[in-house]
Amino acid sequence: MIDHTRSAHDHPDRGDGPRPATSDRYRIRVGAGLSAEQSSAAAARAVVASCSEGLDGAHADLVFVFLSPHHVEHASLIADALRTELQAGVLLGVSATGVLGGAIELEQAPGLSALALRLPGVHVTPFLSEQFMPVDDSDDGLDRLGATMGVPDGAGPLRGVFLFADPFTTPMIKLLPAMNRALARGQGFSTAFPRTPILGGVASAGRAAGGNVLILDGRIVRSGAAGVSLRGPVRIDTVVSQGCRPFGPTMVVTKARGNIIFQLGGKPALQAVQEAVEMLDDDQKPLLEQGLYVGRAVSEYKERFGRDDFLIRNFMGADPNSNAIAVGDMIRVGQTVQFHVRDATTAHEDLALLLDAQKLHDRPHGALLVTCNGRGTKLFARPHHDASALVRAFQPPEAGESLAKAGVQIDPRTPPVPTAGFFAAGEVGPLGMQSYLHGQTACAALFRSPAI
Repeated sequence: MIDHTRSAHDHPDRGDGPRPATSDRYRIRVGAGLSAEQSSAAAARAVVASCSEGLDGAHADLVFVFLSPHHVEHASLIADALRTELQAGVLLGVSATGVLGGAIELEQAPGLSALALRLPGVHVTPFLSEQFMPVDDSDDGLDRLGATMGVPDGAGPLRGVFLFADPFTTPMIKLLPAMNRALARGQGFSTAFPRTPILGGVASAGRAAGGNVLILDGRIVRSGAAGVSLRGPVRIDTVVSQGCRPFGPTMVVTKARGNIIFQLGGKPALQAVQEAVEMLDDDQKPLLEQGLYVGRAVSEYKERFGRDDFLIRNFMGADPNSNAIAVGDMIRVGQTVQFHVRDATTAHEDLALLLDAQKLHDRPHGALLVTCNGRGTKLFARPHHDASALVRAFQPPEAGESLAKAGVQIDPRTPPVPTAGFFAAGEVGPLGMQSYLHGQTACAALFRSPAI
């Protein structure tokens, strides 16, 4: 049984390490570490040392850890080292095909990354999917799910939920909507407007069931989902960059069943696709080689649609006999859709614009980044794109000569925002007022002090 709701002051006794001064006890501290060592023990030591430096002697209330396939068999050793040395109140981790730390992305290489947070006064509730039925969306099931996630009863809203899942054993298409509803139901909000973001991703290290690991404190599991919720004095801002460019007109679904669209605006769906593609300029048509996507409007109550108004889903195929198209989502009559294409330029511009908006706020104490395993060098011409974009966003402006240099240039006079994360087989993040499972997306959580 998981020990629920832990305060930052309710740590297990894991040593008598130094503590910050009383006058400093309410300041959020964050440390991050990244190691490319092939030895799991050596990698864990390096990551602990780096995280400890950022914490400046404080214990960690919450530690996220991300490990490449090279370290999966030694997950228990890594978990023990991080829990002991960082005096972690809660440890949550997942295996991935690649990990990132700071402005560096390690793709298809040995990698261990961690983000350690000291969150004074914040209650951290860990949970495993074995504590509830992921497909039970009955009232009793939602109440059980909410209680498992630590939805408070009159104790204030949850600030955020972090969820990592195994793709082979977790029905995310059922679980995420249920979590959205449980959060809204348990915190007194309308079902359509849950206000607690869910952020995380799907494990990507394994190619078959049993190939991934999830870590929750001292437990190592190879199926299901694991997560934590946070309640208390912390602000979690989110960035969800889908990086797609719309083309053609918006259209209303006039005939559909399940994930099959038969008609758009009264026309056969395949005909609508062909007409939209013909509207593309010749220099834009090569973008279709990166894939065709269908954007489903998040809200039907808008007259105009723009950035972040569409949930991007894969175009799965077409049937010339019925003129129908298949989409990677459940579609209903009356929804608005628009076709999209993806390319590196659009993805770069989209992420940059979203991060520019975050510069209007105070500098975050730390960041958690989950990016698709189809991004990285599979999409961008240079490595480290998403991680370096996030770190650079909160650095002082670079000199012209630095901008002209290749690679990752970081001003040593201003320590970068501590950042860690992984390449996921599906990213979880909010869009509008609910959280969804995305693909080809970069999702970030920015940890800030709450407004006074």
